Amino acid sequence: MSRKSISYVITLLLITSLALFGAGCVGNDTTNSGSEEMQSIIIKGSDTVLPLAQAEAEEFMIENPESTISIIGGGSGVGIAALIDGEVDIAMASRAMKGSEIENAQANGVDPIQQTIAWDGISVVVNPENPVSDLTFEQLKAIYVGDISNWNEVGGEDREIVVLSRDSSSGTYEYFKDEVMEGNEYRADALINPSTGAITQTVSQNKNAIGYVGVAYLDETVKALAVDNGNGAEQPTSENILSGAYPLARPLYFYTDGEPTGLALEFIEFVSSETGTETIFEVGYFPA
Repeated sequence: MSRKSISYVITLLLITSLALFGAGCVGNDTTNSGSEEMQSIIIKGSDTVLPLAQAEAEEFMIENPESTISIIGGGSGVGIAALIDGEVDIAMASRAMKGSEIENAQANGVDPIQQTIAWDGISVVVNPENPVSDLTFEQLKAIYVGDISNWNEVGGEDREIVVLSRDSSSGTYEYFKDEVMEGNEYRADALINPSTGAITQTVSQNKNAIGYVGVAYLDETVKALAVDNGNGAEQPTSENILSGAYPLARPLYFYTDGEPTGLALEFIEFVSSETGTETIFEVGYFPA
């Protein structure tokens, strides 16, 4: 099966995955097709992990054409909730599960097991026409809590800042709130975006906007800012993330109910294989 065909399959699975939920297709399902046994799993959650999981699934299904992997975004909280409810085989998350989520899982007979699959850097992005090139954590916090509202207060032009955020189900939303905003609430007029891709698109079209995305979403339509947490401004480059110099780096996770088995185990092991590791780099993340 070619990459083009595999990409088509994943697109089709993304569209039809809700129907699979209704049919109860969870739990390393197998069906017979000719002489081969077909297997399928459902993966759901973090939009940050989404492009990595999609790329890994493409490569995995090239090597294992008898297997199908349905991948759905929606946010870390959405994926974790689906795992707790027994709707998915793997939950994708860009944050660790909360204590309350673990308690809910255990009460529901689910034993969440965490697998660190890669590392990511959170990139603060602005429009390429914005002259601002770096911000301190203090400036970022002030922008996101509402104490700074004009770009001229941080060395930019006299323009109102358009603040973009992910929704509260996003692991990146939680991470940014904890690490940059010190737990404070987002400003009331922040524009909530349902996906990381939506933030990238809005920033690319609005020279007054600021947002935050995983490094895999960086392209020429946005500009990544250097950020400074007190040790000097650092860009979200691979060297800085791997060395620990970039202050907004974090692990990415898969969660399963108990130790993974069957196709779920095969896929997780594939992610850490030589081919899987190459794919992690190609997508823009870094091996665990």
